[in-house]
Amino acid sequence: MYPKIAIIGAGPGGCMLARLLQQNSIPCTIFEGEKSIDYRSQGGTLDLRAKTGLAAIEKAGLWAEFQKHARYDGEALLVCDKKQTTWVRRSPSKQGERNAIHEAPEIDRVQLRRLLIESLPADIVRWGYRLDRVEPDLSLHFENGQTERGFDLIVGADGAFSKVRNFLTSEKPFYSGIGGFMFNIPDAANTSPESYKFVNRGSVFAYSDLKNISGQQLGDESLSVSTWGVKDEDWMSTRDYDIKDLEAVKTALKREYQDWSPDLLRLIDNVHGHFMPKSLYMLPVGLRFDHKRGVTTLGDAAHLMTPFAGVGVNTAFFDAMLLTEQIIEYSRSSQVKDLDEFILEYEAKMWESAKKAQELTYETMKDMMLTPDAPRATIESWICRHMKDSSPRWAYPILAFSIRLGYFFYKLFV
Repeated sequence: MYPKIAIIGAGPGGCMLARLLQQNSIPCTIFEGEKSIDYRSQGGTLDLRAKTGLAAIEKAGLWAEFQKHARYDGEALLVCDKKQTTWVRRSPSKQGERNAIHEAPEIDRVQLRRLLIESLPADIVRWGYRLDRVEPDLSLHFENGQTERGFDLIVGADGAFSKVRNFLTSEKPFYSGIGGFMFNIPDAANTSPESYKFVNRGSVFAYSDLKNISGQQLGDESLSVSTWGVKDEDWMSTRDYDIKDLEAVKTALKREYQDWSPDLLRLIDNVHGHFMPKSLYMLPVGLRFDHKRGVTTLGDAAHLMTPFAGVGVNTAFFDAMLLTEQIIEYSRSSQVKDLDEFILEYEAKMWESAKKAQELTYETMKDMMLTPDAPRATIESWICRHMKDSSPRWAYPILAFSIRLGYFFYKLFV
Protein backbone atom coordinates (compact mmCIF):
# COMPACT_ATOMS: atom_id res chain seq x y z
CA MET A 1 0.00 0.00 0.00
CA TYR A 2 1.38 3.38 -1.02
CA PRO A 3 1.29 6.53 1.13
CA LYS A 4 -1.00 9.37 0.10
CA ILE A 5 1.29 12.24 -0.84
CA ALA A 6 0.58 15.96 -1.34
CA ILE A 7 3.25 18.08 -3.03
CA ILE A 8 2.88 21.83 -2.53
CA GLY A 9 4.28 23.68 -5.54
CA ALA A 10 4.62 22.78 -9.23
CA GLY A 11 8.07 24.28 -9.69
CA PRO A 12 10.95 22.16 -11.01
CA GLY A 13 11.61 20.46 -7.65
CA GLY A 14 7.99 19.53 -6.97
CA CYS A 15 7.45 18.32 -10.53
CA MET A 16 10.65 16.26 -10.49
CA LEU A 17 9.53 14.57 -7.27
CA ALA A 18 6.12 13.80 -8.80
CA ARG A 19 7.75 12.39 -11.94
CA LEU A 20 10.08 10.13 -9.96
CA LEU A 21 7.19 8.90 -7.83
CA GLN A 22 5.07 8.24 -10.90
CA GLN A 23 7.96 6.31 -12.45
CA ASN A 24 7.67 3.98 -9.47
CA SER A 25 3.83 3.80 -9.58
CA ILE A 26 3.51 5.89 -6.41
CA PRO A 27 0.55 8.28 -6.75
CA CYS A 28 0.66 11.90 -5.60
CA THR A 29 -1.13 15.22 -6.05
CA ILE A 30 0.51 18.58 -6.70
CA PHE A 31 -1.22 21.72 -5.42
CA GLU A 32 -0.04 24.82 -7.32
CA GLY A 33 -0.98 28.43 -6.63
CA GLU A 34 -0.72 29.58 -10.25
CA LYS A 35 -3.79 29.28 -12.45
CA SER A 36 -1.98 27.48 -15.29
CA ILE A 37 1.47 26.58 -16.54
CA ASP A 38 1.57 29.79 -18.62
CA TYR A 39 0.29 32.09 -15.86
CA ARG A 40 3.57 33.97 -15.49
CA SER A 41 7.12 34.09 -16.77
CA GLN A 42 9.29 31.34 -15.27
CA GLY A 43 12.63 33.15 -15.30
CA GLY A 44 15.88 32.60 -17.15
CA THR A 45 18.24 29.76 -17.91
CA LEU A 46 19.57 26.92 -15.75
CA ASP A 47 22.62 24.70 -16.08
CA LEU A 48 22.15 21.13 -14.92
CA ARG A 49 25.11 19.34 -13.33
CA ALA A 50 26.12 15.72 -13.87
CA LYS A 51 25.79 14.38 -10.30
CA THR A 52 22.53 16.15 -9.45
CA GLY A 53 20.34 17.74 -12.11
CA LEU A 54 21.35 15.50 -15.02
CA ALA A 55 21.29 12.40 -12.82
CA ALA A 56 17.68 13.21 -11.89
CA ILE A 57 16.73 13.77 -15.53
CA GLU A 58 18.12 10.34 -16.43
CA LYS A 59 16.49 8.62 -13.45
CA ALA A 60 13.17 10.21 -14.41
CA GLY A 61 13.41 8.72 -17.91
CA LEU A 62 13.47 12.15 -19.55
CA TRP A 63 16.92 12.19 -21.11
CA ALA A 64 15.76 11.98 -24.74
CA GLU A 65 13.17 14.72 -24.24
CA PHE A 66 15.69 16.86 -22.35
CA GLN A 67 18.11 16.66 -25.27
CA LYS A 68 15.56 18.39 -27.50
CA HIS A 69 15.86 21.52 -25.35
CA ALA A 70 19.35 21.30 -23.83
CA ARG A 71 21.88 23.81 -25.13
CA TYR A 72 25.44 22.54 -24.86
CA ASP A 73 26.66 25.71 -26.57
CA GLY A 74 25.31 27.40 -23.43
CA GLU A 75 28.35 26.05 -21.58
CA ALA A 76 30.38 28.86 -23.21
CA LEU A 77 31.48 31.13 -20.37
CA LEU A 78 33.32 34.41 -19.91
CA VAL A 79 34.11 35.75 -16.45
CA CYS A 80 35.63 39.22 -16.60
CA ASP A 81 35.88 42.54 -14.78
CA LYS A 82 34.43 45.94 -15.68
CA LYS A 83 37.28 46.63 -18.12
CA GLN A 84 36.53 43.27 -19.77
CA THR A 85 39.78 41.71 -18.59
CA THR A 86 39.33 37.96 -19.08
CA TRP A 87 39.60 35.92 -15.88
CA VAL A 88 37.92 32.74 -17.07
CA ARG A 89 36.98 31.65 -20.56
CA ARG A 90 35.38 28.27 -21.21
CA SER A 91 34.47 26.67 -24.51
CA PRO A 92 31.21 24.72 -24.91
CA SER A 93 30.90 20.98 -25.42
CA LYS A 94 29.47 19.57 -28.60
CA GLN A 95 25.70 19.02 -28.54
CA GLY A 96 24.96 15.88 -26.52
CA GLU A 97 28.60 15.32 -25.59
CA ARG A 98 29.16 13.90 -22.07
CA ASN A 99 32.01 16.11 -20.87
CA ALA A 100 33.50 14.78 -17.65
CA ILE A 101 35.18 18.09 -16.79
CA HIS A 102 32.39 20.63 -17.06
CA GLU A 103 29.21 18.98 -18.29
CA ALA A 104 26.51 21.55 -17.54
CA PRO A 105 24.15 22.08 -20.49
CA GLU A 106 21.73 24.99 -20.24
CA ILE A 107 17.96 24.79 -20.45
CA ASP A 108 15.43 27.57 -19.98
CA ARG A 109 13.51 27.28 -16.73
CA VAL A 110 10.21 27.54 -18.59
CA GLN A 111 11.17 24.67 -20.92
CA LEU A 112 12.36 22.49 -18.05
CA ARG A 113 9.17 23.05 -16.08
CA ARG A 114 6.97 22.34 -19.09
CA LEU A 115 8.96 19.20 -19.90
CA LEU A 116 8.38 17.93 -16.37
CA ILE A 117 4.69 18.84 -16.17
CA GLU A 118 3.93 17.31 -19.56
CA SER A 119 5.56 14.07 -18.40
CA LEU A 120 2.92 13.76 -15.66
CA PRO A 121 -0.69 12.55 -15.88
CA ALA A 122 -2.95 15.45 -16.88
CA ASP A 123 -4.91 15.48 -13.62
CA ILE A 124 -1.99 15.36 -11.20
CA VAL A 125 -1.64 19.18 -10.84
CA ARG A 126 -4.44 21.07 -9.10
CA TRP A 127 -4.04 24.60 -10.49
CA GLY A 128 -5.21 27.65 -8.53
CA TYR A 129 -4.55 26.06 -5.14
CA ARG A 130 -2.29 28.54 -3.38
CA LEU A 131 -1.53 27.31 0.13
CA ASP A 132 -2.50 29.60 2.98
CA ARG A 133 -1.43 27.38 5.89
CA VAL A 134 -0.93 23.90 7.25
CA GLU A 135 -2.86 23.17 10.44
CA PRO A 136 -1.63 20.87 13.27
CA ASP A 137 -4.04 18.15 12.12
CA LEU A 138 -2.16 18.31 8.75
CA SER A 139 -5.14 19.76 6.93
CA LEU A 140 -4.19 22.00 4.01
CA HIS A 141 -6.02 25.33 3.80
CA PHE A 142 -5.88 27.15 0.46
CA GLU A 143 -6.52 30.77 -0.46
CA ASN A 144 -9.38 29.69 -2.75
CA GLY A 145 -11.30 28.56 0.34
CA GLN A 146 -10.74 24.84 -0.20
CA THR A 147 -9.42 22.48 2.48
CA GLU A 148 -7.74 19.13 1.79
CA ARG A 149 -7.09 16.39 4.35
CA GLY A 150 -6.02 12.79 4.74
CA PHE A 151 -2.45 12.86 3.41
CA ASP A 152 0.23 10.62 4.88
CA LEU A 153 2.97 13.00 3.71
CA ILE A 154 2.97 16.69 2.81
CA VAL A 155 6.02 17.86 0.86
CA GLY A 156 6.72 21.58 0.77
CA ALA A 157 8.22 22.43 -2.62
CA ASP A 158 6.74 25.91 -2.48
CA GLY A 159 9.86 27.99 -2.81
CA ALA A 160 11.57 30.86 -1.05
CA PHE A 161 8.71 31.96 1.21
CA SER A 162 7.28 28.51 1.79
CA LYS A 163 4.05 28.19 3.79
CA VAL A 164 4.97 24.58 4.56
CA ARG A 165 8.26 25.73 6.10
CA ASN A 166 6.25 28.18 8.22
CA PHE A 167 4.54 25.16 9.80
CA LEU A 168 7.87 23.54 10.62
CA THR A 169 9.98 26.45 11.85
CA SER A 170 9.85 30.13 12.77
CA GLU A 171 13.06 30.71 10.77
CA LYS A 172 12.51 33.24 7.96
CA PRO A 173 14.66 34.06 4.94
CA PHE A 174 16.87 37.09 5.44
CA TYR A 175 18.14 39.67 2.97
CA SER A 176 21.49 38.65 1.49
CA GLY A 177 22.66 42.23 0.97
CA ILE A 178 22.35 41.91 -2.81
CA GLY A 179 19.67 43.47 -5.01
CA GLY A 180 19.27 44.48 -8.61
CA PHE A 181 17.34 44.14 -11.84
CA MET A 182 16.49 41.33 -14.24
CA PHE A 183 15.96 42.31 -17.90
CA ASN A 184 15.52 40.78 -21.33
CA ILE A 185 16.67 41.48 -24.88
CA PRO A 186 14.14 39.71 -27.17
CA ASP A 187 15.29 38.34 -30.54
CA ALA A 188 18.82 39.45 -29.71
CA ALA A 189 20.44 38.31 -32.97
CA ASN A 190 18.35 40.91 -34.81
CA THR A 191 17.68 43.57 -32.17
CA SER A 192 21.15 43.57 -30.60
CA PRO A 193 23.61 41.67 -32.84
CA GLU A 194 26.70 43.01 -31.06
CA SER A 195 25.45 41.85 -27.65
CA TYR A 196 24.32 38.55 -29.16
CA LYS A 197 27.85 37.96 -30.48
CA PHE A 198 29.43 39.11 -27.21
CA VAL A 199 27.47 36.58 -25.11
CA ASN A 200 28.51 33.90 -27.62
CA ARG A 201 25.37 31.79 -27.03
CA GLY A 202 26.55 31.16 -23.48
CA SER A 203 27.05 33.40 -20.44
CA VAL A 204 29.06 36.50 -19.58
CA PHE A 205 29.53 37.40 -15.91
CA ALA A 206 31.34 40.67 -15.17
CA TYR A 207 32.25 41.68 -11.62
CA SER A 208 33.84 44.81 -10.16
CA ASP A 209 33.26 47.30 -7.35
CA LEU A 210 30.79 45.02 -5.49
CA LYS A 211 28.60 45.01 -8.61
CA ASN A 212 27.82 42.71 -11.51
CA ILE A 213 26.48 42.77 -15.06
CA SER A 214 25.49 39.43 -16.61
CA GLY A 215 24.24 38.34 -20.00
CA GLN A 216 22.94 34.85 -20.77
CA GLN A 217 21.57 33.26 -23.93
CA LEU A 218 18.05 31.81 -23.72
CA GLY A 219 16.53 29.13 -25.89
CA ASP A 220 14.06 31.52 -27.53
CA GLU A 221 17.00 33.54 -28.92
CA SER A 222 16.58 36.30 -26.36
CA LEU A 223 19.24 37.36 -23.86
CA SER A 224 18.65 37.48 -20.12
CA VAL A 225 20.46 40.48 -18.62
CA SER A 226 20.88 41.18 -14.91
CA THR A 227 22.61 43.77 -12.76
CA TRP A 228 23.31 42.96 -9.11
CA GLY A 229 24.99 45.01 -6.42
CA VAL A 230 25.46 45.45 -2.69
CA LYS A 231 22.44 47.50 -1.53
CA ASP A 232 20.47 48.29 1.61
CA GLU A 233 17.37 46.17 2.07
CA ASP A 234 15.10 49.17 1.47
CA TRP A 235 16.89 50.14 -1.77
CA MET A 236 13.74 49.92 -3.90
CA SER A 237 11.97 52.61 -1.87
CA THR A 238 14.99 54.91 -1.47
CA ARG A 239 16.13 55.19 -5.09
CA ASP A 240 16.00 58.67 -6.67
CA TYR A 241 14.32 57.24 -9.78
CA ASP A 242 11.19 55.24 -10.60
CA ILE A 243 12.15 51.55 -10.47
CA LYS A 244 9.10 50.71 -12.61
CA ASP A 245 10.15 53.02 -15.45
CA LEU A 246 12.52 51.17 -17.78
CA GLU A 247 14.11 54.28 -19.30
CA ALA A 248 14.67 55.82 -15.87
CA VAL A 249 16.23 52.57 -14.66
CA LYS A 250 18.51 52.33 -17.70
CA THR A 251 19.64 55.93 -17.27
CA ALA A 252 20.39 55.35 -13.58
CA LEU A 253 22.29 52.12 -14.28
CA LYS A 254 24.39 53.66 -17.05
CA ARG A 255 25.34 56.38 -14.58
CA GLU A 256 26.13 53.79 -11.89
CA TYR A 257 28.19 51.66 -14.30
CA GLN A 258 29.63 54.55 -16.34
CA ASP A 259 33.24 53.33 -16.22
CA TRP A 260 32.41 49.78 -17.39
CA SER A 261 33.34 48.56 -20.88
CA PRO A 262 31.17 49.45 -23.92
CA ASP A 263 30.19 45.79 -24.49
CA LEU A 264 28.88 45.50 -20.93
CA LEU A 265 27.04 48.85 -21.03
CA ARG A 266 25.51 47.85 -24.36
CA LEU A 267 23.76 44.97 -22.59
CA ILE A 268 21.93 47.55 -20.47
CA ASP A 269 21.31 49.86 -23.43
CA ASN A 270 19.57 47.18 -25.46
CA VAL A 271 17.15 45.74 -22.89
CA HIS A 272 13.46 46.36 -23.49
CA GLY A 273 10.09 44.93 -22.59
CA HIS A 274 9.41 43.26 -19.26
CA PHE A 275 11.89 43.73 -16.41
CA MET A 276 11.93 43.15 -12.67
CA PRO A 277 13.61 44.70 -9.62
CA LYS A 278 14.55 41.99 -7.16
CA SER A 279 16.15 41.57 -3.75
CA LEU A 280 17.90 38.27 -3.03
CA TYR A 281 17.04 36.39 0.14
CA MET A 282 18.58 33.30 1.71
CA LEU A 283 18.33 30.96 4.69
CA PRO A 284 21.24 30.49 7.11
CA VAL A 285 23.94 28.16 5.82
CA GLY A 286 23.56 24.79 7.49
CA LEU A 287 20.09 25.53 8.88
CA ARG A 288 18.17 22.46 10.04
CA PHE A 289 14.73 22.47 11.57
CA ASP A 290 13.04 19.78 13.62
CA HIS A 291 10.97 17.14 11.90
CA LYS A 292 7.21 17.17 12.37
CA ARG A 293 5.21 14.06 11.66
CA GLY A 294 3.87 13.79 8.12
CA VAL A 295 5.59 16.91 6.73
CA THR A 296 8.88 17.62 4.97
CA THR A 297 10.41 20.07 2.47
CA LEU A 298 12.75 20.18 -0.50
CA GLY A 299 14.52 22.76 -2.63
CA ASP A 300 14.23 26.45 -1.73
CA ALA A 301 11.58 25.62 0.88
CA ALA A 302 14.28 23.75 2.80
CA HIS A 303 17.50 25.62 1.99
CA LEU A 304 17.00 28.87 0.08
CA MET A 305 20.18 30.16 -1.58
CA THR A 306 21.15 33.07 -3.81
CA PRO A 307 21.81 32.20 -7.49
CA PHE A 308 25.55 32.90 -7.58
CA ALA A 309 26.69 29.27 -7.69
CA GLY A 310 23.92 28.16 -10.05
CA VAL A 311 23.07 25.05 -8.01
CA GLY A 312 19.58 25.77 -6.69
CA VAL A 313 17.53 23.62 -9.07
CA ASN A 314 20.27 20.98 -9.11
CA THR A 315 20.03 20.70 -5.34
CA ALA A 316 16.22 20.51 -5.48
CA PHE A 317 16.45 17.68 -8.02
CA PHE A 318 18.90 15.85 -5.79
CA ASP A 319 16.48 16.30 -2.86
CA ALA A 320 13.72 14.79 -5.02
CA MET A 321 15.85 11.74 -5.76
CA LEU A 322 16.72 11.26 -2.08
CA LEU A 323 13.10 11.60 -0.98
CA THR A 324 11.84 9.24 -3.68
CA GLU A 325 14.35 6.60 -2.56
CA GLN A 326 13.04 6.73 0.99
CA ILE A 327 9.38 6.60 -0.05
CA ILE A 328 10.15 3.57 -2.24
CA GLU A 329 11.93 1.91 0.68
CA TYR A 330 8.90 2.52 2.89
CA SER A 331 6.54 1.14 0.23
CA ARG A 332 8.64 -2.03 -0.02
CA SER A 333 8.88 -2.50 3.73
CA SER A 334 5.29 -3.72 4.14
CA GLN A 335 4.91 -0.77 6.53
CA VAL A 336 6.73 -2.57 9.34
CA LYS A 337 8.40 0.76 10.10
CA ASP A 338 6.65 4.11 10.33
CA LEU A 339 6.82 6.38 7.25
CA ASP A 340 8.37 9.16 9.32
CA GLU A 341 11.38 7.00 10.10
CA PHE A 342 12.14 7.00 6.37
CA ILE A 343 11.48 10.73 6.08
CA LEU A 344 13.94 11.36 8.90
CA GLU A 345 16.53 9.38 6.93
CA TYR A 346 15.78 11.54 3.88
CA GLU A 347 16.13 14.75 5.87
CA ALA A 348 19.48 13.71 7.35
CA LYS A 349 20.88 13.13 3.85
CA MET A 350 19.19 16.23 2.45
CA TRP A 351 20.57 18.56 5.13
CA GLU A 352 24.08 17.17 4.62
CA SER A 353 24.08 17.66 0.84
CA ALA A 354 22.27 21.01 1.06
CA LYS A 355 24.84 22.43 3.45
CA LYS A 356 27.58 21.82 0.88
CA ALA A 357 25.52 23.60 -1.78
CA GLN A 358 24.77 26.48 0.59
CA GLU A 359 28.44 26.85 1.49
CA LEU A 360 29.45 26.87 -2.17
CA THR A 361 26.80 29.47 -2.95
CA TYR A 362 27.66 31.76 -0.05
CA GLU A 363 31.42 31.57 -0.63
CA THR A 364 30.90 32.20 -4.35
CA MET A 365 28.80 35.26 -3.55
CA LYS A 366 31.45 36.44 -1.10
CA ASP A 367 34.23 35.86 -3.64
CA MET A 368 32.65 37.91 -6.42
CA MET A 369 30.05 40.25 -4.88
CA LEU A 370 31.37 41.04 -1.40
CA THR A 371 35.13 41.42 -2.05
CA PRO A 372 36.16 44.90 -3.25
CA ASP A 373 38.98 43.81 -5.58
CA ALA A 374 37.14 40.85 -7.14
CA PRO A 375 37.69 39.07 -9.42
CA ARG A 376 41.43 39.77 -9.35
CA ALA A 377 41.68 39.08 -5.62
CA THR A 378 39.48 35.97 -5.59
CA ILE A 379 39.53 34.25 -8.97
CA GLU A 380 41.69 31.33 -7.81
CA SER A 381 39.47 30.50 -4.85
CA TRP A 382 36.36 30.93 -7.01
CA ILE A 383 37.59 28.41 -9.57
CA CYS A 384 38.85 25.96 -6.95
CA ARG A 385 35.49 25.98 -5.14
CA HIS A 386 33.64 25.09 -8.32
CA MET A 387 35.99 22.37 -9.48
CA LYS A 388 36.46 20.63 -6.11
CA ASP A 389 33.31 18.51 -6.25
CA SER A 390 33.83 17.41 -9.86
CA SER A 391 37.53 16.56 -9.52
CA PRO A 392 38.93 13.23 -8.29
CA ARG A 393 40.04 13.63 -4.69
CA TRP A 394 43.60 12.63 -5.50
CA ALA A 395 43.82 15.13 -8.38
CA TYR A 396 42.31 18.18 -6.71
CA PRO A 397 45.45 19.35 -4.78
CA ILE A 398 47.49 19.18 -7.99
CA LEU A 399 44.84 21.04 -10.00
CA ALA A 400 44.42 23.68 -7.29
CA PHE A 401 48.17 24.28 -7.11
CA SER A 402 48.34 24.58 -10.90
CA ILE A 403 45.52 27.10 -10.95
CA ARG A 404 47.08 29.27 -8.27
CA LEU A 405 50.49 29.14 -9.94
CA GLY A 406 49.03 29.95 -13.35
CA TYR A 407 47.16 32.99 -12.06
CA PHE A 408 50.22 34.21 -10.16
CA PHE A 409 51.99 34.67 -13.49
CA TYR A 410 48.87 35.80 -15.37
CA LYS A 411 48.34 38.64 -12.92
CA LEU A 412 51.84 39.95 -13.66
CA PHE A 413 50.63 40.93 -17.14
CA VAL A 414 46.99 42.07 -16.62
